[in-house]
Amino acid sequence: MSDEHWYEDETGSMVRPYTVTRGRTRPSGAHAIDLMSQVGAVEIDAPGPDIDHARAALLDLIRRGRRPVAELAADADLPLTVLRVLLGDLAEAGLIRIDAPRRSPAGGPAADPELLREIVERLREI
Repeated sequence: MSDEHWYEDETGSMVRPYTVTRGRTRPSGAHAIDLMSQVGAVEIDAPGPDIDHARAALLDLIRRGRRPVAELAADADLPLTVLRVLLGDLAEAGLIRIDAPRRSPAGGPAADPELLREIVERLREI
């Protein structure tokens, strides 16, 4: 049990996700937020704009290091839809940067059929 989220572990979420997003189901702005998009905090010298608790908690998590959206959703224990809306808000405020996922080059090691067969065989052994 985490000290930060004891109330949610014991009773479930006390705040419904749609209240956190103010009823929105899609991020504002033109941010393409893929599961593997990399999210990182933008370093600013001046104090940032006022943000509510949910966005501030997410920003603190992002400041611990760049990571993909899927990992952030797991670490923040938020539904992906809610996370995308909050990330869009933070990006609009200029507090984070969302980069498109890196694609492996065609013909690289990720596209090697022999390597993929070996991975499948090793997974079957588990």
